[in-house]
Amino acid sequence: MDEDLAVINSNTRNEKIKNFFINNKKKLLFLITFLILILLSYFGYNEYKIKNKIKISNLYNSTVINYTADNKDLTIDNLIKVINKKDPTYSPLSLYFIIDNNLISEKDNINNLFDIIIEDISLEKEIKNLLIYKKGLYNSDTTNESDLLDILNPLIKSKSVWSSHALYLVAEYYYFKNEKQKSKEFFNKILNLENGNQEIIKEAQKRLNRDLSE
Repeated sequence: MDEDLAVINSNTRNEKIKNFFINNKKKLLFLITFLILILLSYFGYNEYKIKNKIKISNLYNSTVINYTADNKDLTIDNLIKVINKKDPTYSPLSLYFIIDNNLISEKDNINNLFDIIIEDISLEKEIKNLLIYKKGLYNSDTTNESDLLDILNPLIKSKSVWSSHALYLVAEYYYFKNEKQKSKEFFNKILNLENGNQEIIKEAQKRLNRDLSE
C-alpha cells in the first residue's frame, strides 16, 4: 500500500512539473532568451572596452613617440582626442605630456582639460587628488589667492595623502607674496597633520625655523 502511494505521489509530482513547463513555456523561453542576451551584452561590452582601451593606448603611444616640433599641432589634436575619450589612464597622461612640453600656452584651455579629467572621469580617489594638486601647482604662479584656495580646498580640508603638498603650496604662495603670517599659519597646519608627508613636514619645519621664527 505504501509503495502504491509513493508511486502515485511520484507520478503526480512529475505531472505537475510537466504541466508547469507546458503552461509556462513562453515565459520560460523569454527568461532563458533574456538571460542569454544579458550574458552576450556583458561579454560584448567587455570586449568593446578592451578594444577601445587598446585603440586609445595606441593613439597615445604613437603620438608621444612621434612627437616633434614639426608636428606639434597634430600632437595637440591627438592628445586632446585622448583626453576627451575620458580614459582613467591615458587621459591624465595626455594632459601631463601637454603641460610638460608646453604644447598649449593658454591657461584657460589647460584648466578646461584639467576639469574634464577631474570632474568627468571615474578615477581612484588619490589619483583625482593628485590631479587637483597638479592643477593648483600649475596655476600657483599666476592665479589669485581666492582661485588658488578654491582649487586646493578639497585637499586642504581632507585627509588625503596630498593634503600636506597642498598646504605647502599655499604656504609658499603666501611666503613669496610676503604675507608671512598667513604663510606661517599654513606651515603650522602641515606640522599638525596626522598623515602628512614626512619630507614635506621637514621642509615646513625648516622654513618656520629659518624664515618665520619671529
